[in-house]
Amino acid sequence: MSLLYSSNMAKVVMNHGAGGETMQDFLSKHIVSHFPKMSSDVPLNSLDDSAVVDGIVFTTDGHTVKPLFFPGGDIGSLSVAGTVNDIAVMGARPLALSCAVILEEGLDIDVVDRVMDSVGKTSALCGVPVATGDTKVVESGAVEKMILVTSAIGRRSEHLDHNISVASGYRKIDSGWLTDDNVRDGDAVIVSGTLGDHGVSLLSFREGYGFESVVKSDVAPLNGMIENVLKKGGAVTMKDPTRGGLANTLNEWSSKSGIGIELNESDIPLKDAVVNACDLLGIDPLSIGNEGKAVIACVPEMADEIVKILRAHPLGKDASLIGYASSKTKHVTIRTTVGGKRILEPPIGDPVPRIC
Repeated sequence: MSLLYSSNMAKVVMNHGAGGETMQDFLSKHIVSHFPKMSSDVPLNSLDDSAVVDGIVFTTDGHTVKPLFFPGGDIGSLSVAGTVNDIAVMGARPLALSCAVILEEGLDIDVVDRVMDSVGKTSALCGVPVATGDTKVVESGAVEKMILVTSAIGRRSEHLDHNISVASGYRKIDSGWLTDDNVRDGDAVIVSGTLGDHGVSLLSFREGYGFESVVKSDVAPLNGMIENVLKKGGAVTMKDPTRGGLANTLNEWSSKSGIGIELNESDIPLKDAVVNACDLLGIDPLSIGNEGKAVIACVPEMADEIVKILRAHPLGKDASLIGYASSKTKHVTIRTTVGGKRILEPPIGDPVPRIC
């Protein structure tokens, strides 16, 4: 019996939807296990950011962020950006979105207009139209103000084959997509910018800590920046480190690829305000969700070029090479600034709930 989840538990708890090990255990036992298996390029049970069915990339996201509006974004921009990013990191070009809106009776119409305006502006910004949707209203108290459910479809990027060809010039690439199980010994690990901004900004604003005056949410659609990386070539996998942050992303890669990962703490980009806030609150910034960052594994020969490509884009100006996959360890480890090593454990759940 798993220590993380007991089948005797009668109630759903927050950690079941917070990313991390508890959620993975819950999904495998109580969600995915009930669905019929289907043959596809990237199936549901791979638990990648999107599925691939008959060459179509498909993803869906439910958004319950609290509060609806926060420094740097809102539930509307978050919904579009997060769903578009899930398509893009697979190596696909997002084509269209759906948007289902669940509203609480009594909500101000002005709030609905503000959120929908944000959905429209973010959709226009990333060039991915909202093509269909649904709207429901439930009685007061049945939901908290508003829930958005966004889905998207995408098509294989015209640059993905080139990207894989470049990577294959240095080693064989087993998957035709940028899936979590592609990481191999020696692959470089890159982040596109500072981590923890979204979670710290939203938590600080929600609880009144004041850090949001310095740190804004990083909510942003990344499809344009990712296309530039694919044009250059050499990436083997990508992920947007949302719930559970970098720690969850890298432990998923490590587990699915059967390889350890070694990081250098001094190379991981973090804003001082994020570090200070996390120190004050006793949480690890590497376990906090982000909404406008990409983590990329690539063949080491292309690492410097990919960092340059990222830094040339406004959303990747703080990109950094932070470590390498290594067969010398079975874990994700960090070489600390004082010369020691620590294991970066997968989070049990997200330390900052209701951020996406």
